[in-house]
Amino acid sequence: MRRILVTIPVGEKHKEYLESIDPQAEFVYCAQDKVTQEMVAEATIIIGNVNPGYLKHAKDLTFMQLDSAGVEAFIAPGVLPSEVLLANATGAYGLAISEYMVGSVFLLQKKFHLYLENMSTQTWRDEGKVNSIADSVTLVLGVGDIGGQFARKMHALGSRVIGVRRNKTSCPPYLEALYQIDELDDVLPKADVVACSLPGTPETKHLLDKSRLLKMKKGAIVVNVGRGSLIPTQDLCDVLQEGHLGGAAIDVTEIEPLPKNSPLWHAPNLLLTPHIAGWYHVPQILETMVEIAGDNLKAVIHGGEIRNEVDFEAGYRKFKG
Repeated sequence: MRRILVTIPVGEKHKEYLESIDPQAEFVYCAQDKVTQEMVAEATIIIGNVNPGYLKHAKDLTFMQLDSAGVEAFIAPGVLPSEVLLANATGAYGLAISEYMVGSVFLLQKKFHLYLENMSTQTWRDEGKVNSIADSVTLVLGVGDIGGQFARKMHALGSRVIGVRRNKTSCPPYLEALYQIDELDDVLPKADVVACSLPGTPETKHLLDKSRLLKMKKGAIVVNVGRGSLIPTQDLCDVLQEGHLGGAAIDVTEIEPLPKNSPLWHAPNLLLTPHIAGWYHVPQILETMVEIAGDNLKAVIHGGEIRNEVDFEAGYRKFKG
């Protein structure tokens, strides 16, 4: 009998749906922070994330459906046997995170953060000129689900949007141009907004270091919702302190939770949030997550193509073209 461990926060209707796919299986539901090593060891299928250290005990595991887009902790050597099928949550978070990104751009470009600070000190002061999204240039690093939805929104607001992605593919209509990662240095100086939704891989670690941040247009904004490893902490703080960037919004940091002694807490013109742009704060996320999990459960049981299957060597979802 299959034993299916579910750690995503499902409701009764979701449980009924999942159980209807495999009526003979035993389903175990548990919040991620309550999952024990024994639960993982007994599972043949896992839907949701668990402590990666527990997985070495899951000798009967055949398939794992993550509820995160990031996979780096689960593809590290020795965590999962190569014969275990692994899928991520691409497609679940695009709506919520792209809206967070648009909101961040508006906040920084219109200097709302400065006016909020002025309110706290009862200061009546004009903070000066602001920028417009219309006719700006937006550079999107990582034009997948999240980056693609953000690009569409910025295009609809009148920005000229260009993209950078790992794989060569046709340019979608909401982009003016599509480049590959080795062309990054050529396109960075063109952008008023640089938005990053790249996965955490050895190739993306410290991709936006100080030298590249300084290649950005003076007064430009950077938004990072991918992985904190993309931008070195001190480099970002230095560039903000020097006034080269108009601002930054980051939902991810190199160390999470962020230490109390991190210089990011006091960096100017920075919107810092604790990795909350996605998660389950928007109801749509859970519905899409259950849909993805259900589709893949059907594929595992009845045969078929796994949605969002992860390439262990590349470190992200397999590219379908």
